[in-house]
Amino acid sequence: MTDNEITHEIVGAAIEVHKLLGRGLLESAYEACLCHEFAIRKIGIQKQEPVPLVYKEIKLACDF
Repeated sequence: MTDNEITHEIVGAAIEVHKLLGRGLLESAYEACLCHEFAIRKIGIQKQEPVPLVYKEIKLACDF
């Protein structure tokens, strides 16, 4: 799959979740549904992977 095709699938999955759920729910609900939508579309993901925070070349003791 090309980058453009992957992007199309990701955006399509997000639109599908939004169409079915609407707005106003907690982020965790959207995350769970989006992960399910990705699985249906065979898009591999890693949930909630920590990303180190580097500020002015110093790695801070927190992740986001």
